[in-house]
Amino acid sequence: MRGYLTIDLSTRAVTREEWAGEQLARAGRYHIAKTLYERGVATVDPMSPQNPLIFSVGPFAGSNMSNANRISVGCKSPLTGGIKEANAGGTFGFALGQSELCGLTLENASDEWVVIYITKDGDVTFHDASPYMGKGVIETAALLHDKFGEKVSLGILGPVGEYGGLMAGISFSDPEGRPVRIAARGGVGAVMGTKKVKALVCDKHKMPTYHDRKGVMQGVKQYGAKLKEDAAVQNLGAKGTALVADVMNSMGGLPVRNFSSGQLADTTKERLRMGGDFIREQNMERGGTPTHACMPGCMIKCSNIYVDKEGKELVSPLEYETIGLLGTNCGLSDPDDVARLNMAANDLGIDTIELGATLALLMENGEAEFGDVAFMDTALDDIRTGTARGRLLAGGAARVGEHFEIRRVPVIKRQAISAYDPRVIEVTGISMMSTAQGADHTTGNLPTHECAGKETEELVGESMTVQMLCAAADSVGLCLFGRSVTNINHDLVVGAINDAIGETLPNTFLKQIGIETLAYEDAFNADAGFGIEDDELPAFFYDEALAPSDKRARHHAVEVRKHRTAWMESASVEMSVPLPAANRVY
Repeated sequence: MRGYLTIDLSTRAVTREEWAGEQLARAGRYHIAKTLYERGVATVDPMSPQNPLIFSVGPFAGSNMSNANRISVGCKSPLTGGIKEANAGGTFGFALGQSELCGLTLENASDEWVVIYITKDGDVTFHDASPYMGKGVIETAALLHDKFGEKVSLGILGPVGEYGGLMAGISFSDPEGRPVRIAARGGVGAVMGTKKVKALVCDKHKMPTYHDRKGVMQGVKQYGAKLKEDAAVQNLGAKGTALVADVMNSMGGLPVRNFSSGQLADTTKERLRMGGDFIREQNMERGGTPTHACMPGCMIKCSNIYVDKEGKELVSPLEYETIGLLGTNCGLSDPDDVARLNMAANDLGIDTIELGATLALLMENGEAEFGDVAFMDTALDDIRTGTARGRLLAGGAARVGEHFEIRRVPVIKRQAISAYDPRVIEVTGISMMSTAQGADHTTGNLPTHECAGKETEELVGESMTVQMLCAAADSVGLCLFGRSVTNINHDLVVGAINDAIGETLPNTFLKQIGIETLAYEDAFNADAGFGIEDDELPAFFYDEALAPSDKRARHHAVEVRKHRTAWMESASVEMSVPLPAANRVY
């Protein structure tokens, strides 16, 4: 049994529910989707107090199970206008679990800016946030540790979230205390800002109670052994997510200069300095750490600690999506530049995908040449201080594109496309088109899938299978980077869940919860007024051939939606929410 807190910020009343059994397994992204749909949040103003902000963790939170301490943050997105679940590693989910909590919801809005402190006993106190206002995430974290001690985890709102910038996320502590693991996408930080919550602080305590602790520990051991043996996991652990840049550059699907090319370097003639191989080699020569765990217990260690020429830490982590959008998409070719900009963005608590897409638009609009780092620094200064220009930029790529009437704007549902060009990386492109979450690769990424000669229906099927599995992982608190093991060992994972919660869930549970989550999200967006046209890729992806492959996008929203609906209807899962009509809206 674990507690779930509802915190009414307008009255500072705190209520606690006790969750038990299957309810503890139906957490994370599933809980967010079901709650937001059933409460009718689809029709509220996302920047109003009526938009709840939900934090939810899976049944293994607080344990040492590898890659099982993720946290889901959800609300109606002010960036997209649809449903949003933003997922993060770090230690905050771990701390909630160790305090015998499975989540919390922030309701309404505080009259004054506050810091919320959750003790190891689950008690909640409110503290004046004025000493931290206007400060970056790094300084705020140091001040909070001064006040609350070192044995706490933090969830912090940066200065951009304070003024409601839509690229604002929520920054969580990593195992060494860096507040750099960000639930970044969809404007969840802007929603936290409307509620006048500067930070959440939660005690770390001890491993939580489980129904069958011995069984859980055996599951931890077995799962870890399979991770150690898995080739994909070994590769991620050796080179981190930056290795994806090498793969995407080779495939011609790397975003370069506002998605105008799919390759930064012809590696038959020159070295790709923005790839995982080069970054690992250079970082190790300088004394950096090429493998780093973003959360307690994780054996994958796909993160890193990247240092400068003098061996001083520049940023942790330097990961692929940032390399792609804030780096190559803006015309950068030196990882040191990306790392420094990445750290500045971390201190602001903002989404580097949305930031990179936005700055590349300004470059395309003629405000600077691609690769102009000084220009990017100035833009970040504007965003930090909240000038009129900075607030415009903080609204994200779709709004900047509209403001300047830019033709080539890489967004879906008003959220920036992540670092996979959909003309080449087709299954991931279909996932970004069809998901209710906006252009989010984490909902269904399959970057190396062979798509040649395959029609839309088959590729939608591949996308839906991976979307289902990702939704399931997000619902039980598992990191997607363990999916090469998780996806073929449902018996092991569900068995460990049963040991944790005292249930006898079938091995089909993960499939069921994944599909149900997708159905709730689709239903939410239908109620929010989304239509098929919102799934379509921007026109330039269909009109412009991408070098060097010469490929154009070939999958349109009408066909994708038709096949998605057919796939959902054919799923052997009983759902409590009706599927929207394929020819109208979600």
